Amino acid sequence: MRGSSWGAASLALGLLMGLAGCAREPLPTPPVEDQTSAAREDYRIGPADVLGIRVWRNPELSIDVPVRPDGRISVPLLGDVEAAGTTTAELRDVIAEQLAEYITAPDVTVIVVAINSKRVHLVGELVRPTALPLTVDMRVLDAISAVGGFTPFANKRSIRILRNQDDGSVIEYRFNYNAFLRGNEPGSNIRLQPGDTIVVPD
Repeated sequence: MRGSSWGAASLALGLLMGLAGCAREPLPTPPVEDQTSAAREDYRIGPADVLGIRVWRNPELSIDVPVRPDGRISVPLLGDVEAAGTTTAELRDVIAEQLAEYITAPDVTVIVVAINSKRVHLVGELVRPTALPLTVDMRVLDAISAVGGFTPFANKRSIRILRNQDDGSVIEYRFNYNAFLRGNEPGSNIRLQPGDTIVVPD
């Protein structure tokens, strides 16, 4: 009898430990490549985005220009160039090819200065819950600061970032504001992606 009681107690202890382990299981952390600018190399430019075009040794041709609602930008010497729907690399090649008619071996760089065509959403216990234009390198804390921070009722330990996947599923990441400030979760202040939703519960 004593042996069976000991066995039952061991089984119960094992179940409790297993449940405790599940309760502490962290939500997924974004892969390293999603937290670098390399993850945005295939970003498709959209209307209202602001582009930085740089032509080496030709400062008069280097501009910051918004993408118009018709998807085009105005480039010195070239006039209107279709930008919406292209990547920065594709647009760079188009501009360089057309500039080659005017200057020798143009060295062109195109960067996205502001991602105004894509947005992130903030809901819950925030001063101004809203949708924000996604700026380059915007992280969770940047977005929260942009809407005025937390309300007094915010549960800062259980913030969630919801990210839609191509297959229709949603991945949920965790951000513990208090732990991040203490330096315990330095990688949790992730770089946001278009369509992300930040949820701050009460």
